[in-house]
Amino acid sequence: MGRPLRGVRRVEYAGGGAGGVGGGRLGRGGGKAGRRVALSAYPPTRLSALEGGGEMGRWRTGLNEFDFVLGGGIVPGSVVLIGGEPGIGKSTLLLQCAARLEAAGVSTLYVSGEESPHQLRLRADRLADDAGQVHVLGETRIEAMVAHAETVRARVVIVDSIQTSFTDALEGAPGNVGQVRECAARLMRFAKEAGPAVLLVGHVTKGGGIAGPRTLEHIVDTVLYFEGEASLDHRILRAVKNRFGSVDEIGVFRMTGTGLEPVSDPAAAFLASRVTGVSGSAVTALLEGTRPMLVEVQALATKAGFGTPQRVATGLDHRRLALLLAVLERRGSLPFGNLDVFVNVTGGMRLLEPSTDLAVMAALVSSVHDRPVPADALFLGEVGLGGEIRPVVGVERRLAEASRQGFRRAFLSARSRIVSEGIEVVGMEGIGELARRLAA
Repeated sequence: MGRPLRGVRRVEYAGGGAGGVGGGRLGRGGGKAGRRVALSAYPPTRLSALEGGGEMGRWRTGLNEFDFVLGGGIVPGSVVLIGGEPGIGKSTLLLQCAARLEAAGVSTLYVSGEESPHQLRLRADRLADDAGQVHVLGETRIEAMVAHAETVRARVVIVDSIQTSFTDALEGAPGNVGQVRECAARLMRFAKEAGPAVLLVGHVTKGGGIAGPRTLEHIVDTVLYFEGEASLDHRILRAVKNRFGSVDEIGVFRMTGTGLEPVSDPAAAFLASRVTGVSGSAVTALLEGTRPMLVEVQALATKAGFGTPQRVATGLDHRRLALLLAVLERRGSLPFGNLDVFVNVTGGMRLLEPSTDLAVMAALVSSVHDRPVPADALFLGEVGLGGEIRPVVGVERRLAEASRQGFRRAFLSARSRIVSEGIEVVGMEGIGELARRLAA
């Protein structure tokens, strides 16, 4: 038997020996036989013995779009990470959440390592929500944050930001890989053991990802990205990970002088400024999580002035655009070799799913022939390398939303075989048929 470890008490299971389950000897690589093991303060429990078999209790902020993205509200004991470009509105959104939670009786602590309490007061004075009762703290040391959160008995703790925080247990400047990982891990343990929800603000890198180690996103329960163009009023909150709700849900906000306002009808928000009767414009329906969203795709094809033709895409992957142009040229007999091509997705949205291929092609064909597509037409379909138009998932929900927004025709794959009330379905086999229909 080896010598007992200092500082570790001997624990025995009922009916078993010391040092492990049943008191058996540790296997190869497990250390010396008989070594005592420090056990968790919480013994194993059957799931059936735990409370909360139904829907978990949540704290609703009253910002409907924020609650929707989270799956119905903030789950007690959860850790949420929110990332976004500087100045996009992360701090404003969380300060509004803190004000509404405090008004609902949920004690909230807002910890800022980037602004002093007086600067937070200046920000709060501009908001329509009264944040006067929110506890604020200017601190960057994790140990002090946890102690103050326990003192005020905060049930929601907001840390702005995780990259400015540090712990005394490690050397190194705030923001380095070790500090970010350890600070996040300590806040996660605090949330799981003490029960408050922790909301973290994360900086983003030049590539758009959250700065710090990849383990940061693995540690937390929910990862949200706050997106939008600085020149536009709309902001999009997107869930890319959510242990307590649907992934890829989005919430739409409008930035105003008094804070962020949830958009009541997000599906129509991105078509509000649409101009009909202009060539190079087509509408498609995205499926963001469980919510269909209508967006306008604009394209402009013009003769190249000199040199290699340009290919510029905003809101669409440039490699996907190159693929679609190649298919149009080979299968649709449309020459793009001497044309500059520009594609834009309005409202700051991004086309990530292939179901929007047909709308991009319709806008390109419309621009080349300088003929507008029908104003009440919707385009849905994935395009293959052979020029075939393939069916998409969730087409019923997309068509229902399009019908609600006043669209009367939908161009789809002929293999979709769907009938929708209030909207005429036009089936097509390939892009050659699309080019002929739009050029007629």
